[in-house]
Amino acid sequence: MLKTLKNPTFRHLFAAQIVALVGTGLATVALGLLAWKLAGDNAGAVLGTALAIKMVAYVTLAPVAAAIAERLPRRAFLVALDLIRAAVIACLPFVDQVWQIYVLIFFLQAASAGFTPAFQAVIPDVLKDEDDYTNALSLLRLAEDLEQLASPMIAALLLTVVSFPVLFAGTVVGFVASALLVVTARLPGRAQVEPGHFWADVTKGIRIYTRTPRLRGLMVMEAAVAAAGAMVYVNTVVLVQARLGFGEESVALAFAGFGAGSMLAAFLLPRILDRLADRPVMIGGAALMVAGVALVPLVGSLAVLIALWAVIGFGFSLTQTPIGRIINRSAREADRGAVFAAQFALSHACWLVTYPLAGWIGAGAGLTAAALVLAGIGSLGLVAVLRIWPTQDASEMAHDHPDLPPDHPHLAEHGPHHAHAFVIDDLHRRWPRAA
Repeated sequence: MLKTLKNPTFRHLFAAQIVALVGTGLATVALGLLAWKLAGDNAGAVLGTALAIKMVAYVTLAPVAAAIAERLPRRAFLVALDLIRAAVIACLPFVDQVWQIYVLIFFLQAASAGFTPAFQAVIPDVLKDEDDYTNALSLLRLAEDLEQLASPMIAALLLTVVSFPVLFAGTVVGFVASALLVVTARLPGRAQVEPGHFWADVTKGIRIYTRTPRLRGLMVMEAAVAAAGAMVYVNTVVLVQARLGFGEESVALAFAGFGAGSMLAAFLLPRILDRLADRPVMIGGAALMVAGVALVPLVGSLAVLIALWAVIGFGFSLTQTPIGRIINRSAREADRGAVFAAQFALSHACWLVTYPLAGWIGAGAGLTAAALVLAGIGSLGLVAVLRIWPTQDASEMAHDHPDLPPDHPHLAEHGPHHAHAFVIDDLHRRWPRAA
């Protein structure tokens, strides 16, 4: 897996991702403390609203940002968004009203909605070999899981010697360092395709998604993953403190179990994907998550909960890590940014629904009801995936173009009978009939 870091461009991008993740983790802790300072006992409501704003920004702005990205140089676009995020974070220590938090969070997440899909779309252009790309996806997954474990520990250590606003300074440093690392990376040029009408480019990724069977299946699977994952992210604190009667440190241990399971899967995935196709691996991971959530009513001890969360975390990584491979073989190089943005927006739309659902059911009907309802939703999603995502899922689709004249440039390039790895309906839009 580490051999992928021999590629200097990926090494710089990976380092940029790590420092940005650490900075984001510090900001998460600092934001919670800022919300407590401004709102006291209502801090939870403030953070819940901020989370909703984050999801709305992701869902609505990611496709727009992808269309803008197609019209700008890659490096300049990524660096500008890193610097925008740094500038927004730099303002947070000076806010004295809750509404100011909401405004700044919106701008912060709007920049992230542009940065993340654009960053994801660069990696397969840097690492053309699929094995190298798979190793890179596993490394990036490990980095995200390690950040969830390490950032709170770093924040706790810093808070022993400084006040919480200093954590925001650490986040600013992280985003600026990320920008510098992107500047020093030799990014490959984007495929030379003339951008079309702006709003057509905004919806391009969604249209490719709806025309590609494996991507439609992936989208339904993301709904199942969000249903199961929401139980973990929303109700862990209630499970540990209210049902099991443990303190805050035990909440951290439960989340650590989830992270450890995810990291183990990310470490094993390159070898697993050498032997198995993406579809059964991802569906198996989603099934692990759903089954784990269905077992929550039987949990009677902290040790059992940590073990169960580790299983769910293992399944989570199995579902999330290979997504880049699926998108990579489902879109042309020029369309990857749009399709990654569509994936980013649609998956977060699922979380936008399941997060409040997990909280409302848990608070109104109890944790057992919440677990069973979410597991039921996840099970329905899995059944739908099995029907929508073809079992025989070829990377390329062989086809003819009987409607094109023999001298059409598309036939001249590929021949009369050929295969493509991207959505076939999209071909007819890009290579219309010759006049």
